[in-house]
Amino acid sequence: MLKLLRQSPLSAQIGMAIVLLNIMAAVFAPIIAPYGETSVVGDVWEVFSLKYYFGTDHIGRDLFTRMMYGARNTITLAFITTFLSFLVGSSLGFIAAVKGDWTDTLLSRGVDIIMAFPTLIFALMILSVMGSSIPTLIFTIAILDSTRVYRLSRAVAMDIEVMEYVEAARLRGEGLWWIMRHEILPNAMPPLMAEFGLRFCFVFLFIASLSFLGLGLQPPLADWGGMVRENAGAITFGIYTPLIPAGAIALLTVGVNLIVDWFLHLSSGLHE
Repeated sequence: MLKLLRQSPLSAQIGMAIVLLNIMAAVFAPIIAPYGETSVVGDVWEVFSLKYYFGTDHIGRDLFTRMMYGARNTITLAFITTFLSFLVGSSLGFIAAVKGDWTDTLLSRGVDIIMAFPTLIFALMILSVMGSSIPTLIFTIAILDSTRVYRLSRAVAMDIEVMEYVEAARLRGEGLWWIMRHEILPNAMPPLMAEFGLRFCFVFLFIASLSFLGLGLQPPLADWGGMVRENAGAITFGIYTPLIPAGAIALLTVGVNLIVDWFLHLSSGLHE
């Protein structure tokens, strides 16, 4: 692993540095942040200073502190949601590919029905009715995103399950779960890992979009998308406070994509 990291291209190293920086901010937010997450410590939209590294927000909270806690809240929520969507989507995709027949048809048509609705509109409808609590937010986005994971995992598993070693496992009398766990999953891991990075980006941006619309993480929790919405009025006065959380969203997305591009290059077997 260390040899692989040393041989990684500069773009991948930059991506890993960006992701590592965000992870450290998320993990050590209570230690790094100089103030409390919801503490009002100054006037509205104060400029950068040694006291307030990024200035203050629309009600006088320290923006640097909010950014640290925003990293913890947004990244953790996006990771849990992406993990759940992969757990559901890949499991159903493998079952559909291995079982086939009516199981494949039933699951695929159900996924088609969900995918027929625009993702943002469907999420807004559910969250407007059921509320924007964290469990509802995770469940809604995970179900919507699992349909994309289902499509990929089913396609990959269908290519694998016709291989001779899978047929040999069937002839030995191995069950469905054994074949999925020991034969299909290890061989499907490279494309699924690359897709996990891409889906994390999409989920991360989707949560930020919902927060910007007021249906994501609710105040007083810090969230980068919500921070852009809360401080959008500062642009009118020539204050660029909302660009800081917006830039953080863009930077993390770019960092993850740089790593995913490198991982896709490795898994493809291509060489320079």
